[in-house]
Amino acid sequence: MDSSHAINDQVHTSEVPSNLPIRKRLYSALLDPHIGDNHHKQVDKWIGLLIVANLFALVFEHVPAIYDPYKQWFHFFDLFSVAVFTFEYVLRLYLAPEDHEFKERGMPRLRYMTSPFAIIDFLAVAPFYLQAFIPIDLRMLRFLRLLRILKLFRVLIPAVKQFTEANKYRTFRQKVHALVFPSEYGGTLHSIFDTFIVVWVVVSVIAVVLESVLTIHYVLNIEFIILDAVAVGVFTIEYCLRIYSCVEEPGYQKAISGRLKQAKTTSSLIDFFAILPFFLEVFLHHLFDLRFLRVFRLLRLLKLTRYTGATATLTKVIAREWPVLGASAFVMLLLVVLTASLGYLFEHEAQPEKFENIPQAIYWAVITLASVGYGDISPITPMGRVMTIILALLGIGIFAIPAALLSSAFSDQLRIERENLKNELYKMLSDGVISPEEAEIITREAKRLHISTEEVNLLIEKVRKEREHKDDLATFPLHKIANVPEHAVEHYKSLVSQILQLGIMTDRVKFEEVGVEKGRLTPSEVALWRQILDGKAPSS
Repeated sequence: MDSSHAINDQVHTSEVPSNLPIRKRLYSALLDPHIGDNHHKQVDKWIGLLIVANLFALVFEHVPAIYDPYKQWFHFFDLFSVAVFTFEYVLRLYLAPEDHEFKERGMPRLRYMTSPFAIIDFLAVAPFYLQAFIPIDLRMLRFLRLLRILKLFRVLIPAVKQFTEANKYRTFRQKVHALVFPSEYGGTLHSIFDTFIVVWVVVSVIAVVLESVLTIHYVLNIEFIILDAVAVGVFTIEYCLRIYSCVEEPGYQKAISGRLKQAKTTSSLIDFFAILPFFLEVFLHHLFDLRFLRVFRLLRLLKLTRYTGATATLTKVIAREWPVLGASAFVMLLLVVLTASLGYLFEHEAQPEKFENIPQAIYWAVITLASVGYGDISPITPMGRVMTIILALLGIGIFAIPAALLSSAFSDQLRIERENLKNELYKMLSDGVISPEEAEIITREAKRLHISTEEVNLLIEKVRKEREHKDDLATFPLHKIANVPEHAVEHYKSLVSQILQLGIMTDRVKFEEVGVEKGRLTPSEVALWRQILDGKAPSS
């Protein structure tokens, strides 16, 4: 069960009662997908990771240089995997009478054993037990163990069904768009697709890094070539799907200009340059030595920026604080040039080879102001050393300004975006429930803002209580609210919260212009407005 279901079920889920029969309690705690706060999602997650680990183990078993020295560890890992998969199969078989899919019909365990998922679970462990009775060639056994990959269908098939149902009456291009772009139609399958791409990015980048180690490259040369070809194939297909379906995105609807506009976006350029070195080397290697392009495959790491909202938030922060950052950069540049000039003036005669000219002295000035001091260039004259001490102390503060600005602005931007999420929750809870579409929107925003499902659920509960309390107080006349200090405090908090929300949603500059220039607000009212929005204590 994905996080959107957990959020959607937040209203009506409850903890597993401790007085249930043991079989029902086990099923409710471990496998029931309809209970939002059980361990069903964690069980699926760890089983999926173990399946992927088995896949990598099977790949490395075909590399003698890796497999032979650690043969015993590979064997222990296989035993552990079989034990976990066997336990899972037996547990699901034991709990089948509690499963909603089988308990309504007769002989639930037999029906479970003949279900597609149970057959896949059985085939995942059958080769291991089969070799105890029938002599099987080791290579054939390794091939049969690939059947464990089929266990991923337990997660994939429900996601495909959900995706098919949500896109039943939509065109092929709209379905492709729902798969590769975030939308209300993507569901779990879109999340699986994103995870698939992220895994390939990480694997391919690790391969590029390891390929630079000669001893590893010598052993796994063929494997690296195959892996890179497969990775490029995956990324190429993803790039083509995005360009093909981008016309379904708002602002990209035109067939040619829309796709060209999409191709010029930062994320699309990153996707393009992630696959470009491979094709250049394949088609032009007979004309030029393009092996140096292989290092640019590390650009694939930038593809991960699409799957995190941190970079988008940082871009907004830089754009918002650019005037201040620009001023800070100007001060640093001015200080660097002055420092380099003074360093050249004091040290040129004593060290003409190190302080030959002002541009060469700029290197020393930067590392001095940055308080790094590599030691390859250092003054030897008394005035030069005194100046270095002063500049090193100045550099601690000067170079810290941009970092402090970005840190403060980043935190402020996150606060604003979380306030916006809270405002959206107010709107969504106007009818008292959260629809599946609204839950999907909340999930995407929570993922972008790095908020866990538990934190979102707590926020939903807080918003619900605030709304209920606000609705209760809204029916009271003001003089009755004022008679009860607790109600007065809550009403005051509600009013301040509304002012903060108003400050986020309105154009603050135009608001103050209208209020001040047209005389609609008194100076004290404007001052109070600014104090509330800036979070500053009123001046005495």
